[in-house]
Amino acid sequence: MPETTRRERLVGVLQKITKQPLPGDEESLFESGLLDSFALPDLVSALEDEFSMKVPDRDLNPRKFDSIARIEAYLAEHSQ
Repeated sequence: MPETTRRERLVGVLQKITKQPLPGDEESLFESGLLDSFALPDLVSALEDEFSMKVPDRDLNPRKFDSIARIEAYLAEHSQ
């Protein structure tokens, strides 16, 4: 069985949180209405669980998690 990529895992987390089809990589998850400030902590918690990492409070900024591409870049920088 092939290893699941970081991107596939990320998309899975986003689909669990949003329960909606996802927009393009660069589209804003907040402007599209898929995420809001109430969903951000749920998303971050799910990412922490999925990627065995801790997102510091200083990073709890919607801009860092605004699109699939930004989340992917954040994960590449902060997870194993």
